[in-house]
Amino acid sequence: MRTIGIMNRVLKELFRDKRTLALMFIAPILIMLLMSVIFNTNSSTDVSIGTVAVSHKLNKQMADIKHVTVKTYDTKTTAKKALKNEKIDAIVKKNGSNYSLTYANTDSTKTATVKMAFKNALTATSVNQLKSALKKSTQATVKLQAQLQAVQRQQAAAKTTSNAMMATKSTSQKTPKITNHYVYGDKDTGYFAKMLPILMGFFVFFFVFLISGMALLKERTSGTLDRLLATPVKRSSIVFGYMLSYGVLAILQTVLIVLVTVWMLGIEVVGNMLSVIVINLILALVALAFGILLSTFANSEFQMMQFIPLVIVPQIFFSGIIPLDSMAAWVKDISYIIPIKYAGDAVTDIIMRGTSIWQLGFDIGILLIFLVVLTVLNIVGLKRYRKV
Repeated sequence: MRTIGIMNRVLKELFRDKRTLALMFIAPILIMLLMSVIFNTNSSTDVSIGTVAVSHKLNKQMADIKHVTVKTYDTKTTAKKALKNEKIDAIVKKNGSNYSLTYANTDSTKTATVKMAFKNALTATSVNQLKSALKKSTQATVKLQAQLQAVQRQQAAAKTTSNAMMATKSTSQKTPKITNHYVYGDKDTGYFAKMLPILMGFFVFFFVFLISGMALLKERTSGTLDRLLATPVKRSSIVFGYMLSYGVLAILQTVLIVLVTVWMLGIEVVGNMLSVIVINLILALVALAFGILLSTFANSEFQMMQFIPLVIVPQIFFSGIIPLDSMAAWVKDISYIIPIKYAGDAVTDIIMRGTSIWQLGFDIGILLIFLVVLTVLNIVGLKRYRKV
């Protein structure tokens, strides 16, 4: 009976907590619906190929392949400029009878797609050329047979046959040599290299968010924050004080995560390593402000943990780990309110393309806007706990 009594008491407390019930029953449904929208979208990879001095037939064969766009350029210099500006994913240049392929290789999936599309198009072009040559050879053979019937002398017929065989031999083509070049990495660079800059930011965001939120919640539930709010200290001073104190830990954690990730996993960093750390530090401050803000809405550590699926799971889906190119426009629009997306884009540009941090003003500016807005909301949010 005592067991039943304890069970009834706990159930009554749970049913009184509407927030817990909502997070237990509604949050999983929302996340499952979100996953359905993301994973049921077109998962094909769209690629854009720039060609230089390539035949019209080969260009047409590549363009006829689904999800492949072909852009022609007059010189390789203009094509390289387009590759650097991310307008194309690879360059195909014909050198005599051979081909030179240059891949951006920032996404191994796109590199593999370009390789397959080019080989399929080249094979189809060769087959068409062989068909044309065979047709001409057949017509020559028919004509030769008519000549053989008209000509009486066997020696002249043998000479004509020899000439036809030589003509047929001359139509055969040498297999072209294909040379591959990679702007980033090499042929062994996998999809994990694209994910790593984003995963780096995700782990920075997740752990800073969790630690800061839990720490401030403990300050509030223990009464420390209430006593502090009872003093004449300004709310802004309290928020900045907490952010600076946890910020020191966030800085140390961020530097450690970045350095260990780059050195232990052997990731190639084309740009400046310090720039990678700076971007992740800004993201850590955003996570810090976010964690402090959500802790003001939680009454216990259990409720704080319940916020994780609603906050962290969307960060994974819309950060760029799952390609957004093939998703519906309204799904991609959600990513614009996700801080990790901007940090991931910036760090990817630094690591894979060697972009200077001074060229990433847009991404950094958006992260700073997130930081300012969340800090202001934290200052306003403390007003509800001030008794005086």
